[in-house]
Amino acid sequence: MGNDRFAIELHDVTKRYPGGVTAVDALDLRVPEGTVFGFLGPNGAGKTTTMRMLVGLVRPTSGRIRVLGQPPGTPDQLARVGALIESPAFYPHLSGVDNLRLAARYASVPDSAADRVLAEVGLTGRARSAFRTYSLGMKQRLGVAAALLKEPSLLILDEPTNGLDPAGVSEIRELLRSLGQHGRTVLLSSHVLGEVEQVCDRIAVINRGRLVADGTSDELRAALGAGELLIAADPVDKAAACLRDHRSVRGVETVDGRLRVSADPALAAELNRRLVEAGIDVRELRPVRHSLEEAFLELTGPDRAGREESTTMTGGSR
Repeated sequence: MGNDRFAIELHDVTKRYPGGVTAVDALDLRVPEGTVFGFLGPNGAGKTTTMRMLVGLVRPTSGRIRVLGQPPGTPDQLARVGALIESPAFYPHLSGVDNLRLAARYASVPDSAADRVLAEVGLTGRARSAFRTYSLGMKQRLGVAAALLKEPSLLILDEPTNGLDPAGVSEIRELLRSLGQHGRTVLLSSHVLGEVEQVCDRIAVINRGRLVADGTSDELRAALGAGELLIAADPVDKAAACLRDHRSVRGVETVDGRLRVSADPALAAELNRRLVEAGIDVRELRPVRHSLEEAFLELTGPDRAGREESTTMTGGSR
């Protein structure tokens, strides 16, 4: 990364609730300053509990947390953090701008900040409409606006595009990009993996309260796709038999007329030569490129439950 400063640091953090439920389990995580950092996991993985601990709403059972160099919940730390965690709550009878002006006074910032953040999230045209008349997407955008009031160094957003139509998702995506370009650190939790892939510099995946992966989206996909080649060749049956005879090929499967070959991608040239020398026409030969969704499902699927070691991608920040 070339950045040894971290906006968020968690070391061996565990949160157990009464009744023995462990929401977060020995979590180690570092979020570099000035990045848009994706925080992924299935429902119940511990994402929201972690975010609530970062702002002091929930105390960890054990472990150490530092946010902007300080323990969570201190007045100075909270003055530099904006957060939208779970659903935004506002007074239904007040307008959007009046809700934000009220929040601004609680945060000790000028009323004029309300107009600035409404413009940032594209709600200026509905600023004087009552909150109760807002659509779900507009309510989400007002929640993001409230999080921006203090011009925070760190922005923590839990599912900010929930309920938005495609146009609204695109608007929030552009907003997140602009925030990241101005040196602010953004921690983003989202189920919209395409959004995360387009916006985030790095991604951490947690499952059952534990870190299972940490890296760029390319690194997460590459780790899943390591050791697979896709080959289109004629005749396909002869090509499959030829490849199975190679000592370094672990398996060959026919999928939609192509061969999915379990082998080190570094063998691509050698396998291509072998096929051509056997009189087989090779039309395509490339490493398998998995989607972020496939990587996510692999990292959080049921077969991960019994694994004790988490996976940190190249250049990770565990």
